[in-house]
Amino acid sequence: MKGRGNAYQIVSDRIIELLEQGTVPWQKPWKGGGLAMNLVSKRPYRGINRFMLNVSSYASPYWLTFNQTKKLGGSVKKGAKSTPVVFWKWLEVKDQETGEKKEVPFLRYYRVFNLEQTEGIEPPKEDQAPDRPFSPIERCEQVMAGMPSPPTLQHQVQAAWYSPRKDLVNMPRPETFVSDEEYYSTLFHEMVHATGHESRLNRPTLVDMAPFGSTNYSKEELVAEMGAAMLCGVTGIVNKTIDNSAAYIQGWLSKLKKDSTLVVQAAAQAQKAVDWVVGKSKPTSRGSEF
Repeated sequence: MKGRGNAYQIVSDRIIELLEQGTVPWQKPWKGGGLAMNLVSKRPYRGINRFMLNVSSYASPYWLTFNQTKKLGGSVKKGAKSTPVVFWKWLEVKDQETGEKKEVPFLRYYRVFNLEQTEGIEPPKEDQAPDRPFSPIERCEQVMAGMPSPPTLQHQVQAAWYSPRKDLVNMPRPETFVSDEEYYSTLFHEMVHATGHESRLNRPTLVDMAPFGSTNYSKEELVAEMGAAMLCGVTGIVNKTIDNSAAYIQGWLSKLKKDSTLVVQAAAQAQKAVDWVVGKSKPTSRGSEF
């Protein structure tokens, strides 16, 4: 496709501009998740908690602590792993030396489980609005059809993820997305992950991926979302997806001490991934570190 290189740079510059301006919180673009909230209080989580819970692979938006699960008559499934959330506020205390009042931050960690990790608790009735019609976008379909040695693609679970072990991408059903463009943006994200497989670009941040939320995991997410944004640029849908892409990137940067220089480094890796997707790259013995 003509102008692919220029599209890469234009998208990178635009994302950096949005990051400098500040972006709205990332929103999961398909039904079946919604805004992460506590099941008991029905209060949405805020700040980094909202981001970390919303990017989980669970379809349910409801979370609760172990004690809340017991009080509701349920139980946590055997082997389920909790997710940490942070609670903090300012407390007024008296200085022991001067007697003056001052405010100090009070920080506490909680561990929560998604409703899908529990048993014996009925989920609240969710909005039953019908799915919207899905209309494939020709330019996006052409890119997907032309990807060399693509991973297996399925639409079986209402969550988006890539499994390196199975070389498998799972996507929510297209008609459950808020728009056709957001479906392809999410699909591009997972396909960029797949380019890092050892049989393709052998990218260290994918092949040597560490636990969720770690530095290596966070860097791979930056690569995947930068690559997705570039593919949206190449296919002409970036204007309808870039705000959410920037919000997603900002969320991971907060895990990396807001080091915006990592966006530039991730963009370099993303360009190689996008070149693979559009058929302009070759396998490598080992991808570059960053």
